[in-house]
Amino acid sequence: MIAFFLLLLFLPSVSPNTPRSSGTYLEAPKFPSADDCPSTAGYCNPSVVHIAITLDLHYLRGSIAAVHSIIRHTTCPETLFFHFVADASAGDLSATIRDVFPSLRFRVYRFRGGRVRRLISSSVRSALENPLNYARNYLADLLEPCVRRVVYLDSDLILIDDIRHLWDSANAAFSDAPKATIAAPEYCHANFTLYFTDAFWNSRFKRTFEDRRRRPCYFNTGVMAIDLERWRKMNYGLQIERWMEIQKRLRIYDLGSLPPFLLVFAGEIEGLNHRWNQHGLGGDNVKGSCRGLHPGPVSILHWSGKGKPWDRIDAGEPCFIDYLWKIYDLHASSSSSSFSSIYSW
Repeated sequence: MIAFFLLLLFLPSVSPNTPRSSGTYLEAPKFPSADDCPSTAGYCNPSVVHIAITLDLHYLRGSIAAVHSIIRHTTCPETLFFHFVADASAGDLSATIRDVFPSLRFRVYRFRGGRVRRLISSSVRSALENPLNYARNYLADLLEPCVRRVVYLDSDLILIDDIRHLWDSANAAFSDAPKATIAAPEYCHANFTLYFTDAFWNSRFKRTFEDRRRRPCYFNTGVMAIDLERWRKMNYGLQIERWMEIQKRLRIYDLGSLPPFLLVFAGEIEGLNHRWNQHGLGGDNVKGSCRGLHPGPVSILHWSGKGKPWDRIDAGEPCFIDYLWKIYDLHASSSSSSFSSIYSW
């Protein structure tokens, strides 16, 4: 609880002026870049920070809050480029993004999940079976070849730090490890064996991790930097699909889109500071119960798990931590009182 109020103390205040509404969502304030920001003329300029986020109807509110938090906390918002991978059946969401963020640099890619749908197995939670959860596997195919690296972010998180710090940390990690493709926070205290079934550990596949550069550890795929050049060179998308095909036959894991990533990359990850993914705020995958912050510094708050802050707020059953997310909520139902409502308990 103390950590919660300390976060509130250091978060920036929200303008009291009522923003314009485009219907369902309010228009975000404009955040100009600082005078010393690098020039980013051109889509392929190396100074551009590339960010990928998925869009669908249910998670759109979360995606918009995530973008709002990113541009609010960066000193150089004009150096950011957003790659939105959208559910093809959700209609045209680019107009909504443009209305909410008129000056945002972005492109929307329509993701048709037919290719991956046939490979998806049942999971502990039906939401994890959505083909859009697997869109991150195809970023190297969707994004233009000149995009060398990208930061992938889930829709159920907010940043309270400058994303360029994350970008710079990932670039430094990749420079130190020429063979690495993924940079992300790792959690080596987690019991790695629990992410796979007995069918996996009792088969020849148990040797999968023997030749990795280091000990295989759990990492959360909701926050990760991807070196797309290395991904394309090694054809990692196909490797993930092959594990999904094996899963359909042998049931070697139970938890959605994460285990195939672990099978390909665990033990080959370049670790980032844990501050870049304070995950698990949505509780577990069954109950979605309230959870507090872990000890230590925080740059990203991530509501992984069943409980999403917008759902709990709308249901009138928010957790304390959900009010931090509400600060960045631009849904019209939240109006401009998102910040002041925190103090009305």
